[in-house]
Amino acid sequence: MTAEATAHVTAHATAHATGPVPAGATARLTAPYGPARRETRPRVAVKPARWAADAVATMREGARVRLDYSARSLWRVDRMIEEIRRERAPYAAVRSVLRGFGAYAGEVIVRRTGAEWWATGGEHWIRTPDGRLWDPIDEARRCYGGHGSLGLLCREATAGS
Repeated sequence: MTAEATAHVTAHATAHATGPVPAGATARLTAPYGPARRETRPRVAVKPARWAADAVATMREGARVRLDYSARSLWRVDRMIEEIRRERAPYAAVRSVLRGFGAYAGEVIVRRTGAEWWATGGEHWIRTPDGRLWDPIDEARRCYGGHGSLGLLCREATAGS
């Protein structure tokens, strides 16, 4: 796991554990103004957080595009997906890039709303605090097909938060 992904996983913990850290979860001890506690993130969030961090690093190093986990940056991602689509790249060639972009959009929503990653059968989606379920990875695929928008998904998922 990259240092950036580890920092994200520990800085944006959604659950606190007082005992041993569950297998697959990253934790750190914190004690800024009180007793030390362990911050962890649910195990299911580890993969999407890594995919998102990898997408950020790839865009920074390969395309010299800075993604900052802001809602505004998702419009930039929508444009990048549109450019890939116009080049007619085969889906198999861009599948992991789309997964990374979708996970990035999910992380933007998680950070803005306190949503949590959920998974079943190998598929990952997020649940916002109001109980709604969102599938940003599938939305990235829809964008590639010309029928979706990660920027609009974020706008809808964060409305009212």
